Amino acid sequence: MTEMMRTEKDSLGSIEVPENALWGAQTQRALKNFAIGKDRIPIELIHALAKIKKAAAVVNYRLGVIDEERSALIAKAASEIAEGLHDNQFPIKVWQTGSGTQTNMNVNEVISNLASKASNQNLGSHIPVHPNDHVNQSQSTNDTFPAAIHIATVQRVRNQLLPEITSLINAFNNKSHAWGTIIKLGRTHLQDAVPLTLGQEVSAWRDQISTAHNRIEAALTELYPLPLGGTAIGTGLNAPNNFDIEIAAELSLLTDLPFTAAKNKFAIMASHDGLVHMMSELKMLAVSLLKVVNDIRILSCGPRAGLAELELPANEPGSSIMPGKINPTQCEAMAMVCTQIMGLDTAVAMAGSGGHLQMNAYKPLIGMNLMQSIQLLNDACRSCRLAMVEGLTPNQTRIQKHLEESLMLVTALTPEIGYEKASQIAIFAFEKSKSLREAAMELGHLDKDDFDRIVNPNTMANPHDQ
Repeated sequence: MTEMMRTEKDSLGSIEVPENALWGAQTQRALKNFAIGKDRIPIELIHALAKIKKAAAVVNYRLGVIDEERSALIAKAASEIAEGLHDNQFPIKVWQTGSGTQTNMNVNEVISNLASKASNQNLGSHIPVHPNDHVNQSQSTNDTFPAAIHIATVQRVRNQLLPEITSLINAFNNKSHAWGTIIKLGRTHLQDAVPLTLGQEVSAWRDQISTAHNRIEAALTELYPLPLGGTAIGTGLNAPNNFDIEIAAELSLLTDLPFTAAKNKFAIMASHDGLVHMMSELKMLAVSLLKVVNDIRILSCGPRAGLAELELPANEPGSSIMPGKINPTQCEAMAMVCTQIMGLDTAVAMAGSGGHLQMNAYKPLIGMNLMQSIQLLNDACRSCRLAMVEGLTPNQTRIQKHLEESLMLVTALTPEIGYEKASQIAIFAFEKSKSLREAAMELGHLDKDDFDRIVNPNTMANPHDQ
C-alpha cells in the first residue's frame, strides 16, 4: 500500500512528509540526505533537548519574548517528549551535520505539530507554534545540542552508572571482609611471590574501582555549566538579557541537578573538553574493570590444569562440544565492553580536538559515544556483580596447596640469614624437589624450629599486625 503523504514547507520549499508523522520538512530532508548507517541519535539526547525546549518556553514567557498560550503549548508538548511518549518521532541518524541541527529541528518540528494537534490545527501548519520562531526562540543548535549532551550525561551518570558502580564496590567489599583470613600465594610477573590474604587481593579490586568512581563523580562538575544563551557562537545574540541564567535555573528545577550558566560560553561552545574529560574517566573505569576481570579469570582458570583458586558460578554450559565446561563468560563480556569503551574514547578524543574556531562539529558522535559507554558500563557492572562476583567462592584446598608449595616463602628468611643463603635454599629445594624446610636443614642454614618460627605465612601476609 502507498503511504499517505502531506505537504510541508521550510525555507527551501515544499516536501512530502508521511501523513501521520509529527516531524516536518527539515526532518524529512534529513532522512533523505543523511541515510547513513543505522545509528539513531540516542533517545536520551532527545529527552534532554525536550527539557531544554520546555525550560526555554517558560523563561521566554517570563522574559516577555513569547505569549503565555504558546509557552504553555510548547511546555506541554516538550514534557510529553521528555517522558518518552513520542520516541518513534525521532528517526534521524547520528551521521548528520556536526552541530546536530537536523535533530534540533526534528524536536522543534514535533513540538510544533503537537501544539497544532492540541489546537485543532493541521499538522504542518505551524499554527499557533512555529518550530523556529517560537520553539527555537532564544536558542540555536550550537548551544542547545551540547547542553543536551551535558544534561543527558549528568543524569545517566548520577542516576544510573554511579549507583551501579557503588553496588559492585560493595560486592567486592563484602568478599574482601569475608576472605580476610584466607592466606594465599601472591604473584608478580605471573610468577610465585610472597603471601597475602585473599581479602587483601580483593581489596585492591574494590579500591581500584572506587577510585574510578570518584574520578567520574569529580568529572561531573565540569558538565554543570551550560552554554545555553550563547546561541550561535557565544555572544548571546538573539537571546534576551539574563536568559542564560534563567534557563539554567529552570533546568535545575526540572532535573533536580545543579546546572548553572557557563561564564564563558565561547569556550564551552567552541570545544567540548568537559565531555572529552568525562569520556576519558569512563575509559579509566574500563581500564580498572578489565584488569579486575582478567585477574579473576586467571585465578579461576582450571579447574585442574590451572590455578583454580576461585570458583566461578556455573551460569551456563561453557562449550558446545566439551561437556561440563564452565567458562569465565562474565569476564569475557566485561572485557569486550571495556575494549569497546577504549575505542569509543579514542573517537571522542579525536572529535574533541577537531573543532574549528567558534564551534566543534562532532557533537552527535560525542553524544552517541558517551551514551553508549554509560549504558554498556552500567549493564556490564550489573551483570558482572549479579552473575559472577556475588557467587564467587574460594577453593581453599587449592589455595593452601599452592601456598605450601611456594618457594617464595623463603623471602622471610632473608633478614635472618641473608639473600645469598636464602637463594641457595630456594634453588636447592626447586632442583631436588624438596620443601623449603628440608632444603634449609640439609644445607645447614637453619634448624626446623627456627625455620617454622620465621617462615609463617600469616605473619608474612600481615607483617605489621604482630
